[in-house]
Amino acid sequence: MTDAPIQERAIELVGVTKRFGNEVAVDELTLTIPKGTAFGFLGPNGAGKTTTIKMLMGMLRRDGGTTYVLGLDPALDAVAVKARVGYVPEQQFIHRWMRTREAISYCRAVFPVWNDQLCAELLKLFELDENKKVIHMSKGMVVKLALVLALSHEPELLVLDEPMAGLDPVVREELLDGVLQSVCDREQTILFSSHTLGDVQRLADTIGIIDHGRLLVRSDVDTLLSTTKRVRAVMKDGAAPTTPPDGTIRQQLKQREWLVTVKDFTPNTIEQLRAANEVDLVDVIDIGLEDIFKDYVRGRRASA
Repeated sequence: MTDAPIQERAIELVGVTKRFGNEVAVDELTLTIPKGTAFGFLGPNGAGKTTTIKMLMGMLRRDGGTTYVLGLDPALDAVAVKARVGYVPEQQFIHRWMRTREAISYCRAVFPVWNDQLCAELLKLFELDENKKVIHMSKGMVVKLALVLALSHEPELLVLDEPMAGLDPVVREELLDGVLQSVCDREQTILFSSHTLGDVQRLADTIGIIDHGRLLVRSDVDTLLSTTKRVRAVMKDGAAPTTPPDGTIRQQLKQREWLVTVKDFTPNTIEQLRAANEVDLVDVIDIGLEDIFKDYVRGRRASA
């Protein structure tokens, strides 16, 4: 997927770096997202996700590397990029004095393409009152309106940067349903950043995990779940682990119990562990996306 021809790539970053003073927020990040992908962008707070997204949107200038969004350099063509991208950040910037219909009229005049029928369908789906002022809306309603505005100009790429943070589960599900319906109907590309792993797993077919501005892993979700395992080994009395198996992401030792999280797991992983260490018992445990995410981040920090 990462070797797709450039015309088939929605996003491409090569060696992208961003500094704020002496702090490196994004550290030589290389990432390709093909068109038609629903990409979940994961990382703890301060990992560099929002900084990366702002560079993609032309809101921040990179300090190094190259960035392309739909074949355009956002540092040189930010207006053209924004015309083809729907962007919903965590904090919305819709004027609070506007009514729903006024916000729609404003955006309709700004974008070169606007689908009135789609806009009406989304308003109905989200049960938004055209005459209600933003100042009188709940946070969930404002996010719904932002999503209507982002989708109604039929963007080729939809960028969602933590817009559902702090929303209750019912509202989050309504928003996800709206995104899924739009994407299925129009085959859009999505870049979706969120701390809610369940939301990401429902929406994304591919994920990337970032920490301290560096990409730790990029994989389609099904492959990541099927090939990342936690191995539990019970050491022989008096023995200590000596050699973790290839692909070890993180390891923990609690008395005689040795827990090893391994990527690209195969039956040979167990043979390798047994051959290099004195163990009484070995079990293989399936783990979910949340544990995989935590182990990649914690393992990276333990080895840094």
